[in-house]
Amino acid sequence: MDSEEPRKSRLYPEPSGIKSWAEEDRPREKLAQKGKQALSESELLAILIRTGTREQDAVQVAKELMSKVKNDLNFLSKFSVKDLLSLKVKGLGETKAITIVAALELGRRRLASEARELPKISNSSEAFDVLYPLLADKPHEEFWIMLLNRANKVMETLPISSGGLTGTVADVRMIFEHAIKSRATSIMLCHNHPSGNLSPSQLDIDLTKKLVKAGETLDVKVLDHLIIGDGKYYSFADEGMI
Repeated sequence: MDSEEPRKSRLYPEPSGIKSWAEEDRPREKLAQKGKQALSESELLAILIRTGTREQDAVQVAKELMSKVKNDLNFLSKFSVKDLLSLKVKGLGETKAITIVAALELGRRRLASEARELPKISNSSEAFDVLYPLLADKPHEEFWIMLLNRANKVMETLPISSGGLTGTVADVRMIFEHAIKSRATSIMLCHNHPSGNLSPSQLDIDLTKKLVKAGETLDVKVLDHLIIGDGKYYSFADEGMI
């Protein structure tokens, strides 16, 4: 009787993990040899994920995760550990989810630390660059102010209030107390819309008018009010509403 080649198990297929790849294609080795810019987002995530399953290597697990968040890192950065686990990506357990959330939070804090350099502000885009890292990925509304001196250089950025998913309030007296105490000559207002809808509500419009009027009385000019969401912004000044 002729000998037959042993059959491969249908239940447990041979793993085709990253270790079977050419060394220069493995994410860790690729980063070491070619630098971080050479890696795709899925490959960078795979380094955090470390190991896959019998059916999928770490890169494939990362690709599945990215597909479930619309291949959008900004969207992924808003996920909590619980949110990640709810996606039910095979091979992504609590420990790996914690690692991913921690890494994304470090990235957010790096952006926030850059904002602390406090540059000169000459337009809404430059104001957005400072304020966005402070409000990025917040699941609820927050209201912040930026205090500026006569040269339009940022003196300080301050949180005023935080609220729910659909709104927050801002105390006019508190805002101008901060401005006067810091001897700011002008201020910029900012709050986020977690929904990503940048259209100002009637409450946003009324509050802005109230603050502009108070600023005129106190000789502290309100230069702009930014509404931030999903990496974009709405500027009251650019739209002729201040």
